[in-house]
Order: sequence, then C-alpha cells, then structure tokens
Amino acid sequence: MKYSQHETRLEVTLSPSAPAVGAVILLHGLGADGWDFAPIVSALELPDDLPLRFVFPHAPVRPVTVNNGYEMRAWYDVRAFTPEDRADAAGLAEAAARVSEYIRAEEAGGTPAARVVLAGFSQGGAVALHAGLRYPQQLAGILALSTYLPFPSTLAAEKSAANSAVPILLCHGTQDPVVPCRMGEESRDLLRSMGYEVEWRAYPMQHEVDADELDEVSRWLCNRFA
Repeated sequence: MKYSQHETRLEVTLSPSAPAVGAVILLHGLGADGWDFAPIVSALELPDDLPLRFVFPHAPVRPVTVNNGYEMRAWYDVRAFTPEDRADAAGLAEAAARVSEYIRAEEAGGTPAARVVLAGFSQGGAVALHAGLRYPQQLAGILALSTYLPFPSTLAAEKSAANSAVPILLCHGTQDPVVPCRMGEESRDLLRSMGYEVEWRAYPMQHEVDADELDEVSRWLCNRFA
C-alpha cells in the first residue's frame, strides 16, 4: 500500500492511496514527536485490502519535572518515577481532550469511531488508555505499548459504557528500565478485574518496539478491521 504524507504543526498524517476503511491515531512517547512512529506503517506490512489512515499527533512542548524542568514534547508532566506521580491530572485531561478532537475529526470525515483504533507508546500509551476507556462512542480498539494505566482509582466512576468491551492489546518489554514490566502487568490485571477484554504480550526487550511486537500489532489490527 502506498501512502501520501501530510504534516501540520500539530500532527503527521499518512493516508493510503485507496479510500481508508479505518484510522489509527498513535501517540508518541515523552520527548519524541509524531515522526517517531511514522516508519512503523511500512513495517506493519498490512495487506493491500486494508487501507488505513495513520495520524501521529505531536505533543505540546512543556517543562517536565523529572528532567529538571527541561522543556520537551510531553503529553503531561511527570513529577516523579512513582505510580502516583507519573502523570498530572490537568495535563492528562488536556491530552485526552485533544485525542477526542482527533476522533471527532475522523467521524466528521466519514470514519465512525467504531473504525478508529487509539494507540500509543509509553506516555502516549497512557493517554490512549485514559482517553479511550472514557470516550463516549465505541472504538475499534486500544493499543498500548510499554505503558501503564494512569489514575486507575478513577476509572470505575469515569469509564464509558460504550467501551466496556473495547478490545485492548497491551505489549511490554520484560527488561524495560523506564516503565517496569510489573506496571504493565498491574494495569493488565486491573483492567481484566473490571471486565475488560485484554490481550497481553511480553517480549525480551527494553523500552522499545521490536519486529515480533510489530508482527503482533499487525495481526491485531487486521482482526480489529476485519
């Protein structure tokens, strides 16, 4: 599948040469930008009969406390590397609102929310989980790589009934020094305890994406849009 590339100051979009049958909105990690994951589109080797539009938003530039206040692209501030302080509520709410705008833009363009996968890596994955589980219309799925569920204690009260059965794929590196694998496992277990359909995959890698993981993501996306 050939893709055309378009960039604005807010995002990078790769559009298939054939009419898109769905969309993937993928959020990058701390300190990266939308270009960071654009190369995975070709690496996924999706079949030609599955033309998907990929949207890679750029996070805003903001000071990050754990990096001595240095300004970088971040979906929210990280005050400390602890489960309680890995996300600030205001920044996360702002990021979730922006994600909702992207989903609504897809809907306005003719792609229903039920044909949209919300995805993310690390900090972007945390936003994908937070926003996707609360989105008021059914999504095609949530893909979260090397990440964790922020503010799990508020999910029961804030979760969307429309996405109570949304398919979720969590992937994590067993040697991840940035977001320890146990944080992914704890998120998996909590989501399953709340009745969510969670697929879990662990790989012998660090805070990264590898070829085996991309093969699994490709399989999962094909199933979501079958």
